[in-house]
Amino acid sequence: MNKKPAHNFHIPVMGLAYTIDSPIRVAQFGISSVVSIIDDEIIERMRDFYSKKFNFDYTAISIKSEDHRAERITAYLDMMDDIVTKKFKNFKEEISKNTETLKQFIGMLPSTSGLKDGLQNILNKKDNLTESIRNFIDHNFNPGEIDVNIMTKVDKDNFVNNVQLPTIYNDAHASLRGFANSKLSSSVIFSAGMNPRLYSYLEEFEDFFPNENGELKKKIILKVSDFRSAMIQGNFLAKKGLWVSEYRIESGLNCGGHAFATDGLLMGPIMEEFKQKKNELQTSAFTLWKSALELKGKTTTSEPLEIKISVQGGVGTSEEHDFLLSNYNADSVGWGSPFLLVPEATSLDQETRNLLTKAKEEDYYLSNMSPLGVPFNTIRGTSNDEIKDVNISNQKFGSSCPKKFLALSKEFTPKGTCTASKKYQDIKLNELEINKLNLTNKQYEKSKKNITDKSCLCVGLANSAYLEQGLLIKGEKQGVVVCPGPNLSFFDKEVSLSEMVRHIYGYDNVLPDDRRPHLFINELKLYVDYFKNEIVEFSEEITKSQVKKWESFKGNLLKGIAYYEELFAETNHFKPKLDSIFSDLKSFKLKLEKIKIPQL
Repeated sequence: MNKKPAHNFHIPVMGLAYTIDSPIRVAQFGISSVVSIIDDEIIERMRDFYSKKFNFDYTAISIKSEDHRAERITAYLDMMDDIVTKKFKNFKEEISKNTETLKQFIGMLPSTSGLKDGLQNILNKKDNLTESIRNFIDHNFNPGEIDVNIMTKVDKDNFVNNVQLPTIYNDAHASLRGFANSKLSSSVIFSAGMNPRLYSYLEEFEDFFPNENGELKKKIILKVSDFRSAMIQGNFLAKKGLWVSEYRIESGLNCGGHAFATDGLLMGPIMEEFKQKKNELQTSAFTLWKSALELKGKTTTSEPLEIKISVQGGVGTSEEHDFLLSNYNADSVGWGSPFLLVPEATSLDQETRNLLTKAKEEDYYLSNMSPLGVPFNTIRGTSNDEIKDVNISNQKFGSSCPKKFLALSKEFTPKGTCTASKKYQDIKLNELEINKLNLTNKQYEKSKKNITDKSCLCVGLANSAYLEQGLLIKGEKQGVVVCPGPNLSFFDKEVSLSEMVRHIYGYDNVLPDDRRPHLFINELKLYVDYFKNEIVEFSEEITKSQVKKWESFKGNLLKGIAYYEELFAETNHFKPKLDSIFSDLKSFKLKLEKIKIPQL
């Protein structure tokens, strides 16, 4: 029987560690979450930790093992599946016997849920309660998904004794193999754009192809920023007989972690295009997919498989949540950063969690700290900032780079160097000193800051899990990097899992006041500020293509504003805030029109 998910929200991947064990924490309640499988070291240490906690046998997988990265990931995911299965079984038993626990669970389900209605009806009848509930949940309730995330750009070549290993031992390839070889029946989410070589590697694993019943054991989810990208990537995979089961639209700027800004395309218009063209996306992929499967001699289906559309980035109220589901026919809405304030759901040390509860809007900013060279959402005042500032004041620059996952610059060596490493920064700072006489003081300071801004994310994004669980942190002291989206500035306290879930569904409210702007308005503000800053900070020679890019960006923002003016004029949602929304739209339109694009 195809059971419907218990919830219509999911917890997206956050950092390397913040959702590293979220399925163990929340899957028994039917909540799906996403685990990063970039860092096999933290994965191995968490496997050790949870093996002890749940009395599982543990045999360490040494880095001397040829395929240690994939083997560690497979072992951790298999163990996680065992733990979730055990906790889910225990939870089902608990709610079938304990009326209070059952009531609390019913109170965490959405009002539109058939599971909620069914359980409430059984509770009201009070006949054969334990047996009736047990039978009902066996047929209607599944644990949340244990999905995994692979950042396609984090696919470093690897070497042994200065000899480059085959591509299948690249970081992202090994991560994919680790998931593919696991016993999970869930999804891999690819983020950060298209990696054709990695996508092609999917063909090596049978679980991504339909079985004799036309079902997929392992599914593909693409995190995308616009419809065009979805169509290109979906069709690329379909030509290989690979079906994309879900497109996960994420705000380019109103999100946590790396910010991949669109060309001025806003969330509302993007969701509208997916809503209008979903059938086109499905039909186009199905034709290519079916032909590819037939050529491979594999099982195919007479009808297209399901395609889901989900959305995430900056959602903060139940009304916004409901609107995305109802107006755009979204299947699920991602709630990320607010869950950093839920100790039951995410892995975060208390010092950093306290910092997040006290932080104000102005403390959140788009930084230059990522070695990927992509803007990175973060917050001022982290322990990593403090340690880095002290080191810089003592003329100590860069990290020892113990993990090397982001050692992707081939500027100095074919093995790759991380731009946050001491090795890289020492060379670049030396080059800067040699060239100092040709620069103004302002140019020199800006160039120096661009070099030294980079932080070791591999260590900084993993430390929180070690600190929370009291595990030893090896190597030099680097503190914690945290990467919440700007939306978190409107949340100001630690809350329980039940409170946050009830907030999502509109039963409770955990926001301290009503100063938070609408989701779409906040994203618009971020884009207008980003656009203005792009022009102000641009220091290269202006070209025709650059001017055209700016004009397209501005044009898309103005089209987005026009779309919102029409949308909010027709909607029955957000009535108390409509005057404020229209005023903000007018204000940002004027601000945008005043931004002059430089000409040749």
